[in-house]
Amino acid sequence: MQVTCSTYGEEDQMRTLFRHLLDEREWRDLDAFLPHFREAARELSEFEEKPGLASLAPAPSTFEAWYYGSRQPQRDARRVLVRMLGYSIEQLWSEVAEGTTPIFAPLVSTPETNSPAESGMALHEMRRTSVMAARRAMDFALGAERDRVGEEALGFLSDEVKRIVEAYPRTPLSEIIEDLAAAQDDAFRLLEGGRARPSQLRDLNFMATVLSFLMAKGSHDMGESKVAMQQARVAFFCAQAAEHSGLIALVDGLKSLISYWASKPEDALHFARQAAAQAPDLRGTVGVWLPGLEARAAALLGDGATVRAANQQADALRERVIEDDVDALGGLLTYPQPKQLYYVVESEVLLGHGDAQLAAQAEEAVRGFSNRSDPSWAFGDEAGSHCNLALVRLHSGDVDGAAEAIRPVLDLGPGLRNNGIVRSAQRVQAALSRPPIRDARVAGDLRAEIAMYEPARPALPR
Repeated sequence: MQVTCSTYGEEDQMRTLFRHLLDEREWRDLDAFLPHFREAARELSEFEEKPGLASLAPAPSTFEAWYYGSRQPQRDARRVLVRMLGYSIEQLWSEVAEGTTPIFAPLVSTPETNSPAESGMALHEMRRTSVMAARRAMDFALGAERDRVGEEALGFLSDEVKRIVEAYPRTPLSEIIEDLAAAQDDAFRLLEGGRARPSQLRDLNFMATVLSFLMAKGSHDMGESKVAMQQARVAFFCAQAAEHSGLIALVDGLKSLISYWASKPEDALHFARQAAAQAPDLRGTVGVWLPGLEARAAALLGDGATVRAANQQADALRERVIEDDVDALGGLLTYPQPKQLYYVVESEVLLGHGDAQLAAQAEEAVRGFSNRSDPSWAFGDEAGSHCNLALVRLHSGDVDGAAEAIRPVLDLGPGLRNNGIVRSAQRVQAALSRPPIRDARVAGDLRAEIAMYEPARPALPR
């Protein structure tokens, strides 16, 4: 099957690195492409011991959509193409200017003795072999002991949980979602196998809670609030099985966050208050997070008194914090001071406030997320604090200042534009439409740019 332009007009076509590589190797015809794809799928099926992969092949319409950049591959096809071509999916679907030679580093560095394509593919094969061998070894350790769960199996899973928790707020979701799903599956398999000793069940349920929490957050980041709530309910079940009040409160807090961004402020308020009522003696930072969530939900409802009371409560709880085992994991499981200030500013912005004091707090929140080497840094919180600063500046009519504040957010790649970031940017877009600033040229340009900002599916590469 020869790819033609019958389906896609010239204006719809995007020349990607994927298309460039296929043109360079004369694989733009499906008949020429399929043997190489099937060979990569067969090799991957052997490495992963998944026989079904060997028969994987794209339909003609799917291949045409890949070629012209109108659609990205999904699930197994993504891994096959990465194996086949030696570049990440985000690289393969990056736009390449017509008439230029793209320069993309493959997934590992390449020696200069071979051609870039050959070296990239060879070294990528070595890396994939190493990664899959490590995964196979982990699977062996998780399943080798038929009568009981060994300490090494728990150690493997614990290390993976810590790695994913640390990486999640600093990494595009597309780069970590498969590892996260695999680790969640490992935790469930160990729990379902009936081989864990009673003394191990609490640790397994603890890890299953954390992984399900992050899976829920991942679905939320993609804008799938219903799926996110399903994962959150699983996390809640595991937290109850672990008999861990901090985790139970953490999951209810996540339900509040999901509801908040899904424009369900009443639900968001309910879950935040329910969590606080069920765990009144929490000393970890999740106890401070809950009134912060309550304040933001109340702000959406226009309840200024509740906003002030909740933020004051958060300040009081901060004074008595003793970090616990949930805080020890870090990432999204802890609530540092800069994030608390970011929530305070957001709740006030949602009430329509924007005086000089709030402007100073908004600037301080932005500075709090300016150091990317700080363990508490998260790209989502940094982006949210910039959007809030832009809203505060628009309150005083400072359109140029707002444009400066939101610029780092607009420069984020599509893979980092998660649901919360997109919604925050859209709040700025709405504020830019209000008189008298809506007639300013800068305001019009920003509105147009934000209108094109949302990816087809948030948190995934274009």
